[in-house]
Amino acid sequence: MKVVLKRISFLLILILVFLGCKKENYSIKEEKIYISLKDSYDRKINFSKKPKRIISLAPNITEIIFLLGEEKKLVGRTDYCDYPSEAKNIQSVGSLINPSIEKIIDLSPDLVIASIHFQKETLQILEKLNIKVYVGVILNDYEDIYKLIEDIGIILDKKEQGLQIITNMKSKIEEVKNKTKNLKKPNIYYMLSFGEDGDFTAGKDTFISYFINIAGGNNIGDEIKGWKYSKERLIERNPDIIVCSKYNNIKEQIKDSSIYKELKAVKNNKVYEIDNNILERMSPRNIEGILELVKFFHPEITNDK
Repeated sequence: MKVVLKRISFLLILILVFLGCKKENYSIKEEKIYISLKDSYDRKINFSKKPKRIISLAPNITEIIFLLGEEKKLVGRTDYCDYPSEAKNIQSVGSLINPSIEKIIDLSPDLVIASIHFQKETLQILEKLNIKVYVGVILNDYEDIYKLIEDIGIILDKKEQGLQIITNMKSKIEEVKNKTKNLKKPNIYYMLSFGEDGDFTAGKDTFISYFINIAGGNNIGDEIKGWKYSKERLIERNPDIIVCSKYNNIKEQIKDSSIYKELKAVKNNKVYEIDNNILERMSPRNIEGILELVKFFHPEITNDK
């Protein structure tokens, strides 16, 4: 009976929202503003107090909150927020693209932090329910990650810690650039996915291409924009090195494939596996990903002495 009543209440809330109920019906008494920020949708977000109950709607946001030491404030996450492992103990509100509005309401957050996959329709519903939402959209400019870290640090009253994380990231990237800038660059193919649905890699307008070039590689995907590549072009370019995910046995599938096994990288045993999350999620862990790439591309400068 409680479950039925709960669902009825939730449906009534949604009906009011979709009928265009005025936001004022859900408003609370105005309080003194101590922080005011603009998010990536150019929305002005005012904070009258530090949030104590936060829902993260992206894995990189969850990672940043943990790194800032504010994980105790996380009451919700997505199914994909799996790092660090402790994040799995936090209740999930569903997928990246369509999180459960009902679960979000049940958790009574005073802040939802969303990222690139967030649907504007979901944002509109949460706004009408007077649930504060900050959207930190990251596109293809790596500078976006620095703004996201800084803003989350400000929101959580961890500004100095956030700025220190940014400083460390920039410093390590410059250090890698200086080590690799004069080295001969091997031709690299990042195998995002392959198979019947086609081949996908990192085009020149992606942040993964940015990482490859920092690490001293020549990304053959730079001749395209986006992610879609072709088998024919891959065979023609015949890269020196292939980097793929360490999950789902991709390396063995490549080696067993009649199409890919004749590639130079496969024949020379230059297919390297990586935790793709440290490259494909824009977060402070990208530094780990870049350093892994350097080991693959230039072992001569990374071997321990």
